[in-house]
Amino acid sequence: MKKTLLAVAALCAMTSGAAMAQQQDGKWQVRVRAVHIDSDNGGSTNVAGVGDLGLSVSNKTIPELDISYYFTPNFAAELILTYPQKHDIRSSALGGKIGSVKQLPPTLLAQYHFTNFGAFKPYVGAGVNYTRFSSVKWADSVTALEPSIKKNSWGGALQVGFDYALDKNWSLNFDVKKVYMKTDVSLGGQKIGDLKIDPILVGVGVGYRF
Repeated sequence: MKKTLLAVAALCAMTSGAAMAQQQDGKWQVRVRAVHIDSDNGGSTNVAGVGDLGLSVSNKTIPELDISYYFTPNFAAELILTYPQKHDIRSSALGGKIGSVKQLPPTLLAQYHFTNFGAFKPYVGAGVNYTRFSSVKWADSVTALEPSIKKNSWGGALQVGFDYALDKNWSLNFDVKKVYMKTDVSLGGQKIGDLKIDPILVGVGVGYRF
């Protein structure tokens, strides 16, 4: 009987210890990152007598906030947010900057987190991006052409990164995402092609898990 009671007590202690270890990693995590947007700037926009306009949007570094929820220690969902970011629109065929646009690109990702590397916690993710283009302004030199772009974009997103735990709550983060983003381009109401922005986003920041 004593041996049985000792065995039960030991099992309860181990179970309690495991539960406490799981509780140390909260289900929610908030990260703040500085992210550099490096646009791929592909696609084709052809105009008779001019050829491909060679459209591109400028690169920039932005602040980013993301909120993650862990369904299990390995599987999580991450929502990535920022405020509308202003980019220059350029044309190599027309001699440089021809306008500006703001874009708001919230992204939702499903993630798998590897948990067997101690404080080093790598992860991979995949999901969907929605981009809203707004506040489009064109230079006087091109307004006669009546340029316009489609205001909405849907595309996939891929992610790889890692957290490095400083303690049970705080961590450092490094993150790389590839976002598939494009918009139709029109002149005088007629579509002339599309601009594939497809940026790579490289971010560093801090996270807090609770």
